[in-house]
Amino acid sequence: MNRRLNRRFVTGSTFRLIDRRDVLRGPFRILLAALSIGFVSSADSRAETGVHSDRIVLGQSAAFNGPAASLGTAFRDGLNAAFKAVNRSGGIHGRHIRLIGYDDGYEPEQAIANTKKLIDDDAVFALIGEVGTPTSRAAHPLSEKAGIPFVAPFTGASFLRDPALITAINLRASYAQEAEALIGYLTGSEHMSRIAVLYQDDTFGRVGLNGVREALKRRDMAPVSEETFRRNTTAVKRALLSIRRSQPEAVIIVGPYEPAAVFIKTAAQIGFEPTFAALSFVGSKALAAELHPNDHAVVVSQVVPLFDDRTLPLAKNFLDALTAANPQAEAGFVTLEGYIAGRLVAEALRRLGPQPTRSAFLDLFKSPATFDIDGMVLEFGPGDNQGSDRVFLTAIGEDGSFVALDAGL
Repeated sequence: MNRRLNRRFVTGSTFRLIDRRDVLRGPFRILLAALSIGFVSSADSRAETGVHSDRIVLGQSAAFNGPAASLGTAFRDGLNAAFKAVNRSGGIHGRHIRLIGYDDGYEPEQAIANTKKLIDDDAVFALIGEVGTPTSRAAHPLSEKAGIPFVAPFTGASFLRDPALITAINLRASYAQEAEALIGYLTGSEHMSRIAVLYQDDTFGRVGLNGVREALKRRDMAPVSEETFRRNTTAVKRALLSIRRSQPEAVIIVGPYEPAAVFIKTAAQIGFEPTFAALSFVGSKALAAELHPNDHAVVVSQVVPLFDDRTLPLAKNFLDALTAANPQAEAGFVTLEGYIAGRLVAEALRRLGPQPTRSAFLDLFKSPATFDIDGMVLEFGPGDNQGSDRVFLTAIGEDGSFVALDAGL
């Protein structure tokens, strides 16, 4: 209690000592309560949206149900592993990080509804980990309009890498870079020339298709066949029969794990066994589980290193954090990407000091900024809102494990 409350007050010609207990009675208590409310309200009014005295609130809209559920769940598990590790160590300048998530089923309309709720009702500081190209294309304009950071979307779509965007902060390499790495491997190391493409018939699929086309064009080549399937379905048999007629040596799949697995297993049933390749969005761990035991040649491009290689400080710290946060969570490439995204946000908030703002957060990534996440170096700067350009190629083993085909391109 302030010692001023114990001083003697003049009342007529006498002096009376005001006891501390008197202060807590009657009008004194009412006055103090009013002053306290005014002080707290003033402090809250100065704080940034989503920043509270004890926590910083982030929001995620992603697929937690449906054919892409494994991707959203894995990314969320990675985020929570990073945030819980930070919170156990005292948080960021005394504040814990809290994540609010809503299921969008990998559907753009629901992603819009979720994003509006996170912005308007939950008043989050930033959006993080939107899963998918069509959902990101739908949700990102809302963050751009509100000036809310849109961090680490799980997509390599080129439209989010436009330097004119205000709020987009990308962690991963682009789909064009992944396609280049896959085509380089197939045409170079494997000496293949007949390559077909199966792609999801939406913005994601077309972005991936264009990446493959451009990579082949640089080698004076073109796809021998291009076929589609609808989002959130596994209806790939018609496309399979058409692709088989073109007699490709390899088929690049631009889609999530469920239709990819159906395509690969059905192809084997009819005696069609080229090399299969997929972009990272496929969800490698889920694909391996669907194919187990795997006796197909399957190559997947990744945007993070091997998640289970404990000789890497990043992988070791990730696995330890994931186990501590949720022993039932399954480690994988998507989970590791979510973990790195969580670590990135935590470090950015730490650098901003005890009074972070959205504008300062965004400015940090628009000025030259380097983040070393246990050896995974992310670099941002003016005109560059993508932290990593690295692509790692892996093959799925018979037992579902992953073998590195390179050290990172």
